[in-house]
Amino acid sequence: MLETSARLLRLLSLLQTPRDWTGADLAAELQVDVRTVRRDIDKLRTLGYPVHAVAGAAGYRLGAGAKLPPLLLDDDEAIAVAMGLRTAAGGTISGIEESSLRALAKLEQVLPSRLRHRMSALQEATVAVPAGGPRVDPETLTAIAAAIRDHECLRFDYETHAGETSRRTTEPHRLVHTGRRWYLTGWDVDRGDWRTYRVDRLTPRIPTGPRFTPREAPDAIDQVSHGVTSAPYTYRARITLRASAEQAAERIAPTVGVLEAVDSKTCVLHTGAHDLDAIAFYLARFGFECSVIEPPELTARLRELSAIFGRAVS
Repeated sequence: MLETSARLLRLLSLLQTPRDWTGADLAAELQVDVRTVRRDIDKLRTLGYPVHAVAGAAGYRLGAGAKLPPLLLDDDEAIAVAMGLRTAAGGTISGIEESSLRALAKLEQVLPSRLRHRMSALQEATVAVPAGGPRVDPETLTAIAAAIRDHECLRFDYETHAGETSRRTTEPHRLVHTGRRWYLTGWDVDRGDWRTYRVDRLTPRIPTGPRFTPREAPDAIDQVSHGVTSAPYTYRARITLRASAEQAAERIAPTVGVLEAVDSKTCVLHTGAHDLDAIAFYLARFGFECSVIEPPELTARLRELSAIFGRAVS
């Protein structure tokens, strides 16, 4: 049987899992009787941790309170949190680098030597490519996330690609991170359509708007991929690739184009650019046999480039 202090920490750890625990289940896990469990629950409440009784199930659940309880992690969870903090320290969310480093220092201080060795090995073997994208205020992200969670309309000022500012009202659906930028997908109330917004270009207005009933939404990842790869550009292209969608996805990032499977050996790439040569460059870089469906201007430009390169090697 565990000592009382160790048992209380173990009890806290169990209550942190997203489920309701019956007294009998907790007693079995802690190898004590149900009466001891009730006494330990009372001790946790005395220490300020809100352990709620679950109606009708004779069970318990840890609620949110004024104190942050000790966070008990297994080995893999501790490594995941540490590496996540390292990533956040150099990520695309502005203003959290210092707090991420402080949290990481606290975690590293209490890591057992075996985990510190694992994390050091992983750190030494890993090289991060700078994201290069615009920084986003974490308060903006949390404001958007809260509106999504509470189903409240989000009002914000939005700067377009051309530098013009407009006021938008949106039923927010999802936040999407592409690795370089943050995007918000939502139903634009004034335009009556699903839209994608760059988070670094919007400034939320407080308070938020009225609550709304969530409507059936398109896939947020597909919406963002379409919005950032073809919709904003002068030329929108559809190109048949002689490769399966799975093979193409290994070389083509979601921010470059959207892949549509045709069969086990063929897929269609939906992409776009302001410059036809940019599309030609990407096609050459991907290295797949391909044929252009549209636009005809791209077909003509590829013929011109083919002639130029042909003369270069003749």
